[in-house]
Amino acid sequence: MIGVATCSRIDLHTLYRPVFSQVAPELTLLRPEEVTRPEEVTFALSFVPAADAFAPYSGLRAIFSAGAGTDAIDACPSRPDGVPVYRVEEPDQALQMAGFAAFHVLWHHRGMGRYLAQQSGAIWQREVEGLSPRTRRVGVLGMGHMGRVIARALVALGYPVAGYSRRMPEPREPGVTHFTDGMLDGFLARSDILINVLPLTPETDGLIDAAFLAGLPAGAALIQLGRGGQVDEAALIAALDAGHLSGASLDVFRTEPLPADSPLWSHPGVLVTPHVASIPDFADVVTSIRQRLLALPST
Repeated sequence: MIGVATCSRIDLHTLYRPVFSQVAPELTLLRPEEVTRPEEVTFALSFVPAADAFAPYSGLRAIFSAGAGTDAIDACPSRPDGVPVYRVEEPDQALQMAGFAAFHVLWHHRGMGRYLAQQSGAIWQREVEGLSPRTRRVGVLGMGHMGRVIARALVALGYPVAGYSRRMPEPREPGVTHFTDGMLDGFLARSDILINVLPLTPETDGLIDAAFLAGLPAGAALIQLGRGGQVDEAALIAALDAGHLSGASLDVFRTEPLPADSPLWSHPGVLVTPHVASIPDFADVVTSIRQRLLALPST
């Protein structure tokens, strides 16, 4: 089978072609300019496609995202109707995300930013109350594959965990209090630390605005691992400056790379990371692509 790597942001061909040669030698991954017979291209690997990325390939049978998100692919005007789009759903990637989320929960719960500031001034000052995980209620916004693994990890650490999703997950996660559509206010009100892992959709674009943040308890922290377009960054800064939020960890942004003049870089309440919450193992991605292609019905 012949595939094409087409992405406006990342050189997926350079990253993935050697892995295809090793893991799935029966699959050929080309650059768009290397394709001489577009009708023979069976699959595409992308992440942020150009508007016309898929237009030349009349025989396309599957599109694979190089990450957990598919919003840019879904919104691409040249995406053919009826061609399935697959996201990365590898166990290792979910474990990476869970570990990253747990780190940031501990960062905010245990006040690690304060200790870094104290170190620069050689200040020895301990926090001796509120250290038990029982004292911080964690909310996981989005209970898909990633959200479930994050919730399990935090339950194992002893945190009271709630999850929010449009429908009740089946099966339910043991130890997790589930909130569903129509119960968002109650979910926010009990989330001392909120972790967002929602996909970007028309419903979630701009969801985390001033009113949303006001629904969190005073002193709450936000851990933003979903998609950048979901957070009103000006409203977030205002909530931090007003003291309503105690801090925020941001791994995704509406504009990436985050512009050098963004006030988020220097805000004392914000921890910025460059979209690294989870990075899938390339061999796992290619193995998954191979398995899914082999499972497609014969034409």
